[in-house]
Amino acid sequence: MSAAIAAYESGVQSILILERDERLGGILQQCIHNGFGLHKFGEELTGPEYAWKYEKRVRELQIPIKLNTMVLHITEDKIITATNAKEGVFQIQAKAVILAMGCRERSRGALNIPGNRPSGIFSAGTAQKLINMKGYLPGKEVVILGSGDIGLIMARRMTLEGARVKAVCELMPYSGGLARNIEQCLNDFNIPLKLSHTVVDIHGSERLEGVTIAKVDEQRRPIEATREYIPCDTLLLSVGLIPENELSKNANIALDPITSGAVVDQDRETCIEGIFSCGNVLHVHDLVDFVSEEAEIAGRSAAAYILDGKKSDTCTVLKTDGKIRYTVPQRITRPKDVDVYFRVASVYKNATLNVYKDGCLVLSRKKKKLAPGEMETVKLTEELLCGAKEILLGLEEEP
Repeated sequence: MSAAIAAYESGVQSILILERDERLGGILQQCIHNGFGLHKFGEELTGPEYAWKYEKRVRELQIPIKLNTMVLHITEDKIITATNAKEGVFQIQAKAVILAMGCRERSRGALNIPGNRPSGIFSAGTAQKLINMKGYLPGKEVVILGSGDIGLIMARRMTLEGARVKAVCELMPYSGGLARNIEQCLNDFNIPLKLSHTVVDIHGSERLEGVTIAKVDEQRRPIEATREYIPCDTLLLSVGLIPENELSKNANIALDPITSGAVVDQDRETCIEGIFSCGNVLHVHDLVDFVSEEAEIAGRSAAAYILDGKKSDTCTVLKTDGKIRYTVPQRITRPKDVDVYFRVASVYKNATLNVYKDGCLVLSRKKKKLAPGEMETVKLTEELLCGAKEILLGLEEEP
């Protein structure tokens, strides 16, 4: 919706939103907790309230919408094949396409946890939908694997609904969630966070009866002597999000092996001319406000592509040193001031962010703390980017 509004306000009025759900807003509709909109609107909103601000604007502009419509295929020449109950299978020839499909949760099958397949094992997002939209409580004695933001928020939500959350286990030696969520969702409710721990066994045949957890070593292998049995009837999995890029693969869009999203330039244009990507399908964000801002970039850029045509062929490649896991964008096709988003690979304190232009240090920024769960940005100016073939972002730790 944010991309559509930005495109409309940039001079392109022939826009169509295709949505597979029965209403607009995506995952926000089940996120009834507050904390949304602080950056974008300067006020605390729930997920549905945040979505409604955009839906209201979409309807004011009379941007056409097709709900309950599944996109089946996208080609390199921007032919979209979709289907719904009313029209059956149909095709649309677009001048520009913005991909905003979001992401999905990693399932138990991707974890290889041994044990039977009893009821009571849910992804955190599924449990959130059951509680917030269906009115069902998945269980009463809960263990959560993974300390991403969804897992942390569900620890609080389950507690408020009367369940007892016995532990939140995290494989890594640090939490993958925002610091504010650790404080508000775990510490405020005295829920233990067990870092460097994972679930090594699942017990029960019909219904989950308990899990065995264990501490892991530096290679993330379970330490046998630390095995601990926790009786529970529910296991929630918050073990990562995967950008929903099957349609991108159909269109032969190059994907970044780290983000699992498209490789894009500063305008969020993919390697396929006229196809843009934004939000969690591009890289997993921590704040929806940043999703909306990125979608605005894609919307304005798609409109400019339709109205002004192709850009220049110059290209500056952005690279990282490993301590920084990835950047978005990954390339810059025309020099201008660009905000580069990045995530780090571990927790770093009192580090220096260094930017190198073709091997020469051109920018340094002191950082008190950097964590994988928090998105970071650095502004690269047009002057800095002019004539650059390669920009390298690296971290230098103080001894």
